Amino acid sequence: MTKHRLAVIGFGGMGSWHARNVREKVPEIEVCGAYDIREEALQAAREMGLRAYDSLDALLADPSIDLVTVAVPNNFHRELSIAALRAGKNVVCEKPVTLNAAELQEIIAVRDETGKVFSVHQNRRWDKDFRIVKAAKEQGLLGHVYFIESKVQGSRKAMYGWRGHKLNGGGMLLDWGVHLLDQVMQLFADEKVVSVDAHLLSVFTPEVDDNIKLMVRFSGGCSVLLEMSTNCLINSPRWHVQGTDGTLQVDDWSAGGRLMRLKPNAEMKWTDDIVYTEAGPTRTMAPRPEYTMESVPLPEVATDWADYYRNIAAALDGREELIVRPEQALRVMKVIDLMFESAREGCGKKCEI
Repeated sequence: MTKHRLAVIGFGGMGSWHARNVREKVPEIEVCGAYDIREEALQAAREMGLRAYDSLDALLADPSIDLVTVAVPNNFHRELSIAALRAGKNVVCEKPVTLNAAELQEIIAVRDETGKVFSVHQNRRWDKDFRIVKAAKEQGLLGHVYFIESKVQGSRKAMYGWRGHKLNGGGMLLDWGVHLLDQVMQLFADEKVVSVDAHLLSVFTPEVDDNIKLMVRFSGGCSVLLEMSTNCLINSPRWHVQGTDGTLQVDDWSAGGRLMRLKPNAEMKWTDDIVYTEAGPTRTMAPRPEYTMESVPLPEVATDWADYYRNIAAALDGREELIVRPEQALRVMKVIDLMFESAREGCGKKCEI
């Protein structure tokens, strides 16, 4: 088995995280070096026992390096990914892969020109909460899924660091929206996105969106609400999924929750069950009789983020197909482009993506 040699471009929070975790968990890849424009970051690389390159050119010219991870502010992803590919390196790029779909198409063209491997670090495909939802859908536990709510809610108000600046490609849509869109588009990989609607608010971060709601509708009929906020003091469930045969709730990233299913052949009778509210009665919203429902365990899922880089190594060796392909990321970026357009125009947009 070939041991691939990795260098990291950008040794800040994410870049150093990649280096540490690949070193600890992926023996197929040797983490060898790093480059950053900041001396303190280079010193941190040296303290990890890595070669701290004097320049980007020196890193790209090193023939011993065959794999590069690009972990810099978003506005530099296109330029550095193309430079690394043309230098003969295989490339892992942090998300969002680019600022728009056109930039990614440029990278894909260079990928095709050079024959190198290019992938996007869509690591949230390995989140346990997402894997539970995916398994429940694939196993048919919910019947036909028609409503999904997926929410990530923080409480520290503003976007952190360069993510709060438009020049750097900051903002919630490009930071977390790209993750949540990638997840739901994996759930419906065989369907087209047929409409989108985006509400992008700049509540605490003047230059970029920091609290957002996205609506996505798929050709099979499922409507998805994605919400990301920075000042939510009482969180909603991470996932709430409704289907014709059941409802699934996943509470948070720890992946607790519950799944309620309709019992087969348990016919519900419309009796005189009525809910009396202060303002009046309702029969439509009266609780369903318990004898028609059952609680079932959440699907058992095994997930390991390191499988992302193991797959990269296997793809380089020709043993596996790439799991996260740039063509998948291009579909997400086309939706994000349309989300920005929807927000600017203040209306939903029809599409076939």
